[in-house]
Amino acid sequence: MTVRVSREFVFDAPPEEIWAFISDPAKRADAISVVDDYDLHGENRATWHVRLPIPVVRSTISVETEDVERDPPRFVKFTGKSRAFRVTGEHTIEETDGGTRLVNEFVVEGRLPGVESFFERQFEDELANLEAAMRADIEGA
Repeated sequence: MTVRVSREFVFDAPPEEIWAFISDPAKRADAISVVDDYDLHGENRATWHVRLPIPVVRSTISVETEDVERDPPRFVKFTGKSRAFRVTGEHTIEETDGGTRLVNEFVVEGRLPGVESFFERQFEDELANLEAAMRADIEGA
């Protein structure tokens, strides 16, 4: 089973501020509640250490993430690969009249039992976390 989700956020901020957050692998990782820690490997790669609260997984999972497509300040696509799941995230930034719309699309393909159902239940909360982190970052800018 594959889980797909798409959400839009609208900000009263210029596209460059949205790009500064969403193109930063550290900021993206910090916004995800199941990422316990991460290691950065240059500007476009990171290893996320993910803890999933499902019975099959008893320790953190290393997820190798990489930005595979970047078109500043308009678009970034990343992939994450692990033994438990694969994730693809796409973030499209669109300038609006007086602000910016961010379109987020995620696809998670589970490789272990319970992974998809976990993400299916948690996506709304994780997207709320991402939006809150972005708003806090913009307000602090």
